[in-house]
Amino acid sequence: MSGAASLRRRFLSPLFDRYESLYRSRRVRVFLSNPLNVIGLVTVSILTAAAVFGPIVAPYDPTTQDLANRLQPPSLAHPFGTDQLGRDLFSRILYGARLSLGIAVLVTGIRLILGTTIGLIAGYAGGLIDEALMRLVDIQLAFPGIILALVIAGVLGPSLRNVMIALAVVGWASYARVVRSSVLSTKEREFVKAAQLMGVSRTRITLRHLVPNAASPVVVLATLNLGTVVLATAGLSFIGLGAQPPTAEWGTMLNSGRHHLREAWWIANVPGVAIMLTVFGFNLLGDGLRDFLDPKHEASVEKPT
Repeated sequence: MSGAASLRRRFLSPLFDRYESLYRSRRVRVFLSNPLNVIGLVTVSILTAAAVFGPIVAPYDPTTQDLANRLQPPSLAHPFGTDQLGRDLFSRILYGARLSLGIAVLVTGIRLILGTTIGLIAGYAGGLIDEALMRLVDIQLAFPGIILALVIAGVLGPSLRNVMIALAVVGWASYARVVRSSVLSTKEREFVKAAQLMGVSRTRITLRHLVPNAASPVVVLATLNLGTVVLATAGLSFIGLGAQPPTAEWGTMLNSGRHHLREAWWIANVPGVAIMLTVFGFNLLGDGLRDFLDPKHEASVEKPT
C-alpha cells in the first residue's frame, strides 16, 4: 500500500497540482464569472457529448421506419416525436450531432492548416511571394463564401464529401489574413531579430516564435468557424446538395419537416433548434476565448481595482 501511495504521489500529484493552479488562476475565474461564457462552454460540452456518445445512448435506429407510429408528438417513448416515416427524432438528432460536428471539425481543420501555412509563408517571405499569395486571398474573399460553396457543391454533385470540399475551399482565406497580420508584427520584434542574428533557421523561428504568437487569434477564429460550418452544411443539405435521405443530418431533417409544419411542427423545429443552439454555443465560446486569450484583456484583469 505504501508503494502504491508513493506512486500516486509521484505521478498524480503534479497533474493535480497543475490543474488546481489552472483552476485558481485569475483569468480562468474571470472567464467563468461571465454567464455567457459558461453557457457557451456548457452548450458545446453537451453537443460534444451527444456527438461522441449519441449512438450508444440512442434508443432507436435512426433509419428504421415504423409507419404505424408516424407523426407521433413528443412523448416519453419518443422525447422529440417521430417523423413522417415513424423514425425517432431524438435518435436522429443524436446521430446528426456526430455527423454535423464531425464535418465541422474536419472542414475547420483543413481551413486552419491551409490558411495558416499560406499566411506564414506570405508574412515571413514578403516581397513578390507575399503579393502573389495575398492577391489570391483577395480573389477568394471577393466571392461570397456560401455562394461560392453552392457553385462548387453543385458542380461536384450532391454528397456530404463534396460539401466538405466546397466549404474547405472557400474558408481558408480568413486564416491566411489573420496569420499574415500576426507574422508581420511579430517578425519585427527584438527576439526574432536576435534569433536571426544568431543564425537560427527560418523553420525554427517560425515554429518557436511566429506560430505561437499567431495561435490565439487562430483558435478564436476556428471556434467561431465551427458554428458557421455547421450552419453552412445544414443549409446546403437543406437545398439538396449535401446529405441525402435517409441520412440523419440536421439540414436534411429540416427539409423533410417543412412539408409537415401544420400537423407535425416538431419535425422541422427540433433540428432547427439543434442548429441554432450549436451556432449560439460556438459563438459564445469564441467570444469568451477571444477575451481569455487577448493579452490586453489579461492586463485589464491584472489591473488592481
